[in-house]
Amino acid sequence: MARALMIQGAGSDVGKSLIVAGLARAFTRRDLRVLPFKPQNMSNNAAVTVDGGEIGRAQALQALAAGVEPHTDMNPVLLKPETDVGAQIVVHGKRIATARAREYAAMKPSLMGAVLESFERLKARADLVLVEGAGSPAEVNLRKSDIANMGFARKADVPVVLVGDIDRGGVIAQLVGIKTVIDPDDAAMVQGFVINKFRGDPTLFDDGYRLIEQKTAWRGFGVLPWFARAGELPAEDALGLSDARKPGQCKIACLALSRIANFDDLDPLKLEPGVDLVMVRPGEAIPGDVRLVIIPGSKSTRGDLAFLRAQGWDIDLLAHHRRGGHVLGLCGGYQMLGRSVADPDGIEGPAGDTPGLGLLDVETVMSPQKTLTRVAAVHAATKQAIEAYEIHIGRTDGPDRIRPFATLNGEPEGAVSRDGRVQGSYLHGLFTSDDFRKAYLAKLDIPAGNEPYMARVESALEALADHIEKHLDVAGLLALAR
Repeated sequence: MARALMIQGAGSDVGKSLIVAGLARAFTRRDLRVLPFKPQNMSNNAAVTVDGGEIGRAQALQALAAGVEPHTDMNPVLLKPETDVGAQIVVHGKRIATARAREYAAMKPSLMGAVLESFERLKARADLVLVEGAGSPAEVNLRKSDIANMGFARKADVPVVLVGDIDRGGVIAQLVGIKTVIDPDDAAMVQGFVINKFRGDPTLFDDGYRLIEQKTAWRGFGVLPWFARAGELPAEDALGLSDARKPGQCKIACLALSRIANFDDLDPLKLEPGVDLVMVRPGEAIPGDVRLVIIPGSKSTRGDLAFLRAQGWDIDLLAHHRRGGHVLGLCGGYQMLGRSVADPDGIEGPAGDTPGLGLLDVETVMSPQKTLTRVAAVHAATKQAIEAYEIHIGRTDGPDRIRPFATLNGEPEGAVSRDGRVQGSYLHGLFTSDDFRKAYLAKLDIPAGNEPYMARVESALEALADHIEKHLDVAGLLALAR
């Protein structure tokens, strides 16, 4: 059976996902079979797994770092927010319910069994399981039903290392405060800490580092400087795409929907040297000089249609199209481009029918069945192969389907308007296919780079592992695992 080590965070977005990915690559280079694991994740950015389910995309990146296929056991409980107070609950890769926050809190203890089953299956296949926590163990109000942090660590007897984010300030209080507020038996599971995202001369923090060690009696495993190439890796959160701007290049705009989902479609585009990827935030207008507007996936298509209209983006899109601009809707964005979106059974919210944007002559009807599959398609216009995945509910049909975006197993997929400038598709991850991406951008008169996308990601993972090996006591961390 494998050993295990858990990386928890002093808060959200402290960099624990990236550290787990870097450690996975570092330990894999030491000829260990490493498997990532996150008991519970909350994300609308999901990956389709080899066993036909879905997990958080961060765990898919960690699997890539470890050189293995992503599997549903790597993230047994996935929460996909649909509203401000409710989320779809996915267990072992399949949707089991939609629940409000209080309802889910009551369900959580019953899910510990599913979490431990997945963990034990991973241990049977690995030398080392790297576990990522969620949020922070300082959320002691949630401790009673916790399955993501100390609740899991105690139940599975996995030692914990805490990551603090110095870039946001207050890292001493983050770590010392956690030791103060958590249960002493939980605190005993913590074997050390790491300081992440340091900018400047790390020796300036020597006194603070020693103070944390003294106040907590936890061992420090190093100060990790800011990793400049983090933006080359797939973003876990849509906010991580805001640093992709390259002024002076050809603009592609993406609408930052309130329930944006599976926005990994943007990752290859943001790395293209000829593309200035603009995330259009709420309250902002779509720039008038963009070549292409992407309407991304959404966890709540009808809800985000209302959100889109509230920002005035429907008017901007019509103006963009009148100026000769191009529009690409992916998954939920494809559904929005049609004449209507009907949800007669209330799958994504209150039952009803919402008018679409009317830029494609198609209509969508939501249904309980969810499509989760990896696919190989051929783009109709360029004849280039596309490796992609589908993760959606609903069926879309109408006259514009006579002009498909692609062919899938010989059947038409997606739809294209009569003028060819509005396109919709259920294919996610399509821009990772290098030849297709290059050909698609060429039709927009945007020059594409020559470096394969996955080679760029692999290079960044290698650099991340080197960065972690240089600045952290990696051997010491491995010695902690049990």
